[in-house]
Amino acid sequence: MTVSDHLIIGSSHAALAAIAAIRAQDEAATVTMLTRDRHLPYSPTLLPYVVSGRARPENVILHDAAFFSSLRVRIETAAGITAVRPLAHEVMLEDGGIWHYGKLLLATGAAPTVPAIAGLAEVRFHRLRSLDDALALRAALAEGRRAVVLGAGLVGMHAAENLATAGMAVTVIEPRDQVLPSYLDAETAARLAARFAANGVDIRTGRAVVAVAPTGSGEGAGCRLTLDDGAGLDADLLLVATGVRAACDYLAGSGIATARGILVDAGMRTSAPAVWAAGDVAEAPSFPGPSRAVAGILPEAVAQGRIAGMAMVGDAMAQPYRGSIARNTYRFFGETVISVGTGIAGTVPADAEIFTGHDPDTGAYWRIALRGECLLGIACVNLSLDTGTVCELIRREIALTPLKARFIAAPRETAQRLMSRIWR
Repeated sequence: MTVSDHLIIGSSHAALAAIAAIRAQDEAATVTMLTRDRHLPYSPTLLPYVVSGRARPENVILHDAAFFSSLRVRIETAAGITAVRPLAHEVMLEDGGIWHYGKLLLATGAAPTVPAIAGLAEVRFHRLRSLDDALALRAALAEGRRAVVLGAGLVGMHAAENLATAGMAVTVIEPRDQVLPSYLDAETAARLAARFAANGVDIRTGRAVVAVAPTGSGEGAGCRLTLDDGAGLDADLLLVATGVRAACDYLAGSGIATARGILVDAGMRTSAPAVWAAGDVAEAPSFPGPSRAVAGILPEAVAQGRIAGMAMVGDAMAQPYRGSIARNTYRFFGETVISVGTGIAGTVPADAEIFTGHDPDTGAYWRIALRGECLLGIACVNLSLDTGTVCELIRREIALTPLKARFIAAPRETAQRLMSRIWR
């Protein structure tokens, strides 16, 4: 049995933030990071660019071995876990090894889901969640010219862009009526879909794949997809990007409470003593509450990891987690798309007002959701918003009066003006 005062499971941004917080207060305790991945920690946001060749694999690594050595952090790769025994303070490894911990952080992230499509298990398909996934997808580019992406979420759209950039003919299949349905309103999504179409990507929304069959034999064989309208589609490369779920199957029988993820409080504590969780695996308070959410975005993972690390060492400066606010910034074919908060995608809350605006000179477009005088959310294309500023307006429930009309007409400048007064 091997022992560590602080045992970190996972190599995500949450895990790295926790290590920094631990070492800021405790230089003597033993700290160990175990990761199922065979690589040192890397940035998952850059994986689509590894696929297209715009980023080299070694350039997505966040920290080298010397970094961890300088912090006196032991890191073991290819070390997946199979079970946690909170009463014994033990973690079981896939290779049969056992680690004993003083305090434990679970930062195991999320795993891709696979849809129930007839025949899918009989064909070769790709996913894009790890560096190995990206490398395999990159290698497959040489095997054909036609790529099909299932799912028009963030991963699917980023992958489609980079597959097209790499020279493939790309088709995206999305059962819902628009791209990025969890993030954008219909008009913003339509503008983005038009940009993809202008770059040769065939976007098919409102369509689902009902069956898949191989079209050849051997490792490089393609497949034929049948859609719900009867149409057929051939693919040399199939990427499944239909969503993810919190990776916490190893907790079966542990007694640690889970729902969509590992349930944690505002201190990132789980239901078990001396066990914390953070990042894409944690189901934490969301803003404004009292609901919980698996945030699934990098800034929240960093915040959660920092809070967990501070709590693990008893840092007196630790503050409770303020709750997640959805926010994303991304670029597709030169279009910058930002979404922050709620009320801007899906069903509009009954008590919300929606306002839209555009700048004919820059082509910028924005959609704003307000509840009374307070901001709920905003989605925009080619408008250089500061997402941190917008998050604070939402979190502090700042009344926009008397600048409401100005905010609707010029959200970027007005948000900066409002927050400069508050932060002064």
